Amino acid sequence: MDARFTEEQQEIRRTLRELATKRCTPDDVKAATRTPAGHDPALWGTLSGELGLPGLALPEECGGVGATVTELALAVEELGRTLAPTPLLATSGLAAPLIRALGTDGQRAALLPRIADGTLTAALAVPGTGLATALGLVADNAGDWAGGGRAGGVQARRGEGGWRLYGQAEQVLDGHSAGLLLVAAHTGGFARSRTHLFLVRDDAAGLVRTRQTSLDETRPQARVELRDVAAELLGDEGRDVPAALAATGDTAATLLAAEAVGAADRALERTVEYVKEREQFGRPIGSFQAVKHRLADVYVQVQAARSAAYYAAWAAGDGARERVGGLALAQAVEALRTAAAEAVQLHGGIGFTWEHDAHLYLKRATGDELLFGPVHLLRARAAQAADLFAAGAGAAV
Repeated sequence: MDARFTEEQQEIRRTLRELATKRCTPDDVKAATRTPAGHDPALWGTLSGELGLPGLALPEECGGVGATVTELALAVEELGRTLAPTPLLATSGLAAPLIRALGTDGQRAALLPRIADGTLTAALAVPGTGLATALGLVADNAGDWAGGGRAGGVQARRGEGGWRLYGQAEQVLDGHSAGLLLVAAHTGGFARSRTHLFLVRDDAAGLVRTRQTSLDETRPQARVELRDVAAELLGDEGRDVPAALAATGDTAATLLAAEAVGAADRALERTVEYVKEREQFGRPIGSFQAVKHRLADVYVQVQAARSAAYYAAWAAGDGARERVGGLALAQAVEALRTAAAEAVQLHGGIGFTWEHDAHLYLKRATGDELLFGPVHLLRARAAQAADLFAAGAGAAV
């Protein structure tokens, strides 16, 4: 493994850092969250139309740039520094990999080029609040998280006119504004139930989408209701949907880890800048040993999380067998939570106010845990997948 970044990768970081600094100030971010879309359409147009960010990790034959997950993770890290709200994660981190893995040739040809150029945004709709389980991040996703063929969840029925969907999904990232929904639903009733993914257009009759109030405003979520909605099966009935979801979950976790590292790094930077200026007892509070020790601990944690995120991105982009995205996400979310908490504390009274930005970083860390799984479950699932605590493991030979 060569840990050095190429000149092209460094250029991605420089370009996104410059753009985010100019276009994603704290006031810009807060204003974007209050728009109907939950993000700045003009910024999304720049990221997609000029920089090709949605198609960065898509192959050229799909209309993409042909780069890897590593390049996309570096871009996401820079956007994470400013907590820029965009539909990038929902579209390129969740929906696009599933369409590429499960879709027919016709579906890939019709959808992926539009996703790559930013003219089509997409979202993954999972029944209830089971997104982390569906992606295999906190538990085995071969269970009944999509409804199990019983009442509840999302059910699919095939009729003369095609597939029809009934049910409801919560916590759908950017689901209120996405032009295309990938809906996980159960078919076959209780006895022969299977989970499939279905394509639902944003103008489908019977589709009701409502933006929800969420703890983290920079991560817009929606409730999706499906009332006898016409849908198109993604791929064919023989595809292994749980396996594709688990693979996508690992990639998404890697991107989330990189994003959290960027946010943690920026929270730490702002705190260091503040303690150098804020004076108490006639000297900057950053000169006190206790403050230095606290910030040094945060720095070490952030750097460890960055190493884990970069390794996960390399493993995903290199096609390695091991999936370490969940572990990297656990490390990064923990680092962000610590960095944000210290930012609130060391900014003193101002750090607790609504007007200051420290609370946005704390909410991002908490929101990510609520959506994608708490740290202890992410680690437990990784240990389970690796058979770390299997019977006889570690016994003396």
